[in-house]
This record gives sequence, C-alpha cells and structure tokens, in this order.
Amino acid sequence: MTKRDYYEVLGVPRDASDDVIKKAYRKLAVQYHPDKNPGDKQAEEKFKEATEAYEILKDPQKRTQYDQFGHAGISGQGGFNGFSGGFSGFDLSDALRAFMRDFGGFGGGLDDLLGGGSSRSRGRERRFQGEDLQIRLVLSLEEIATGVEKTIKLKRFLKCGNCKGSGAEGSSGRKNCPQCGGSGEIRRVSRSLFGQIVNVTACNLCGGEGTIIGNPCSVCSGEGRVKGASTLNVKVPPGVASGNYIPIQGSGNYGRRGGVPGDVIVIIEEKEHPIFQRRGNDLLAEAAINFPIAALGGEVEIPLLDGKAKIKIPPGTQSGKIFRLKGKGLPILNGYGHGDQLVRIVVWVPDRLSNEEKELLKQLYAIQGATPAKTDRSFFDKLRQTIGV
Repeated sequence: MTKRDYYEVLGVPRDASDDVIKKAYRKLAVQYHPDKNPGDKQAEEKFKEATEAYEILKDPQKRTQYDQFGHAGISGQGGFNGFSGGFSGFDLSDALRAFMRDFGGFGGGLDDLLGGGSSRSRGRERRFQGEDLQIRLVLSLEEIATGVEKTIKLKRFLKCGNCKGSGAEGSSGRKNCPQCGGSGEIRRVSRSLFGQIVNVTACNLCGGEGTIIGNPCSVCSGEGRVKGASTLNVKVPPGVASGNYIPIQGSGNYGRRGGVPGDVIVIIEEKEHPIFQRRGNDLLAEAAINFPIAALGGEVEIPLLDGKAKIKIPPGTQSGKIFRLKGKGLPILNGYGHGDQLVRIVVWVPDRLSNEEKELLKQLYAIQGATPAKTDRSFFDKLRQTIGV
C-alpha cells in the first residue's frame, strides 16, 4: 500500500519547526489513541500512521533523508529508538511505546530507570534494549464486569545465567572494535545528483558500542540472553474494552549484553457473549413476550449479567420497545458508577397453533378489523399468515 506524505499525515508544512511537528502529532495521537477508540481498526491505523510520521520528522537525520529521497530514503532501516519493527514492520506496540515515551510513559524517565551511569553505558543499553512483546488477552463479558487477574506464560529472551547478561565468559574483558576503532560508528561518503552525502550508521560488528567481547560466553555465544519462558501476572481492571491495552514495563525480551528489557503490551479482546450486546458501558439484551402480555401487560423475567430480574410490562407494549435498568450495566473504567442494562422487547409469534387457538385469534382479528395506524404491522402480517386469514 502506498504511504502518504509524512507532512500531509501530520498536517504541517514542510518547513515546520520541531515544536509544530510535536504538537501536531500529539493532537492526532490523542484523537486516534486506542484507549479512546477501543476496537476501532481504522483509528488504530491512523494512530500508527501518525506515530510513524512523527518518528521520522522529529529526527533531523531521518528528516533530511526523507526530504531528499522521500520514503525510499528511510526504507529498509532497522528498528528505531529501541523499537522492534523497523519502518516496514511498524506495529501498534511500536506506536504505543513512542507515544508513552514522549508524552508520559516509559521513555520520559529512561535514565532514572537505568539508574544513571555514563552516557556510553546508557547509549549501549538503549541500543541493546530488548524487544517489546505484544500479546492479546481474550476476556469474557463477566470477567470484564468484575475485573480479573490472569497468569500468562510467555516465550521470551531471558538473562543468561552463565555470564549474568554481560555476554563475556568468566572475567574476560572487552577490547576496542577493530572495525570502527572504538567510535561505534561507520561513516560512508557517497555522491549523488544532490551532492555529497555522508551516511553515519552504527557499527555492525560492535553494535555501536565501540568495544567487542574478547571471549564470548559459551552458553549464549556473547548475546547475554537465552531463549526461555516465564509467567506474567496481569491485573485487568473492571470496565475494559476491546482495543484497550495494559503496558507492563521490563517484562519483554531481555536486552543483548546488558541492555534493558523491553516491555509487554497486553491488548484486550472481548469475547462475544451469547445474550448481551455491549454498547459502551451499557448492555443490551432481548426479552421475548407473547401477544397477551404485550396487549394486557404483565411481569416477565429477564437475564442480568450476574443473575436475573423481573420487569413490569405495561399494557399495549409494542415489539421493539426498550426498557432501561439504571446501573445494571458494566462499570466505568477508572471511574465511578455503572452503565445501564437495556432490554428490547420482542413480541413472539408462534409458528404452530392448535385449532382452538386459531379460532380465538380469528375472533380477535374479526373484532379489531383494520390494523390500527400505530400498531406494528409486521406482527399482524405474521399473525394472518399463521392463522390462514
């Protein structure tokens, strides 16, 4: 699929300042954020598109490449700022992480999270940060109503127990990278129609560290991590909806050679319920009643998510009438109160009648004559078909 121009995506001019770009992105990200648009795939795509555009245009080097060569200038690059996918595989977890990093989330306190240290050490940890993991948690409506704690088994990279995550065997140290001379960068100069271009990339031998391991760990081959599995407890608050997510810091893949672990982003999916339809925090169910109760009134039993209740049906209730039970819906996420339960009345028309029932209905039809203007004609059409009038 052809990608839109990044400036067009954010709605900013090509000479927009960094502040203008940031403000434009924040406005779009808040508008299309999954928390505000649960289950809306179109909004999710717009959220990802805006975040991808922001990640390019906020970076001076990437923005220059994009201005010169368009999408071709930044295609094929690896993951950015610790993200897992690269621009060709930019997914929801990448977008969420970028938003939380710059607008109140993990990234704002990254140095505190890493506990200080030298700039080279922090740089290495960021470059070698473990990948985020994205999992989908399917919940029933009953679990959503009460909140639930789930234990999930994850396959992920764990810290190597032999080298304690360093990647080095025993007490062996590190030495300057012979490819980049310890700078951690490779500079390549090329010429094009646009002039001389200097492309600076992280050294692929040392991964941008500037040093390499002299004697790699025999268990993890210098990676500092091994494949394994672990369990994760996820506390889900009441009132969540499909598309809501729960970020869990430091529970993703362990980073290479002492890099900080990635995060786990738990995305909520709601299982379809056999009785109830969800409308925000309201629940909708249908109650079938026969014609005598609809005409004369009465009391019927209806299902609730946590039991049953009885409601009064007034005389002359029409099929499709909706009754509202205050406070019997789902709890409001991170708030107070509950939604309502809506009960839609469906007048049931029998498909088989005894001879006695047919005679009684024929008499009723003869007395009523023409169908009243305010009566549900579809019911009487079914009635005439059933009794053969």
